[in-house]
Amino acid sequence: MGDGSEASPLAPVIIVAALVIRTAFTEFRHPGSARRQWAFTADRRAIAAAGVVAVSVTAIGWSQSGWAAVVWALLTGVLTAHLIGAPSSRTRACMEL
Repeated sequence: MGDGSEASPLAPVIIVAALVIRTAFTEFRHPGSARRQWAFTADRRAIAAAGVVAVSVTAIGWSQSGWAAVVWALLTGVLTAHLIGAPSSRTRACMEL
């Protein structure tokens, strides 16, 4: 076996797969929900924040884990964009009117 570095990128890949599967199941139950869940990809502010976080995580983790840091950086960037691009409860209340 190797030094364990092969398994490091596996965790974020599994997390992304789980999120995609969750989105698919939610879409089956509530058509149109996937579009709302992934609306953050059109938010420039969310994408800019994701880029900053991804570059920071890569810069910090590169010396320890190399390419695995890039995989983790992409995951943290996407999750950051999702959090920043998510509509607030006030926005959701206005959309329901």
